[in-house]
Amino acid sequence: MSNRSSNTLVVPQATQALNQLKYEAAQELGIQIPADGYYGNVATRDAGSLGGYITRKLVQIAEQQLAGQSR
Repeated sequence: MSNRSSNTLVVPQATQALNQLKYEAAQELGIQIPADGYYGNVATRDAGSLGGYITRKLVQIAEQQLAGQSR
């Protein structure tokens, strides 16, 4: 998530955690994160894989938190 992103976070303090998740996901998938934050040269397949992986991880985290709250 670069500073140029038009997406606004509901919880602005989550920026660092989301960036960390993005870098971990990219490393696991073998995708190189552009140093300048510009994703225009990243293959669509790689960007989709990265986004899908991050979404799955966020859903997994939310499910774990909800399961812990319902006990």
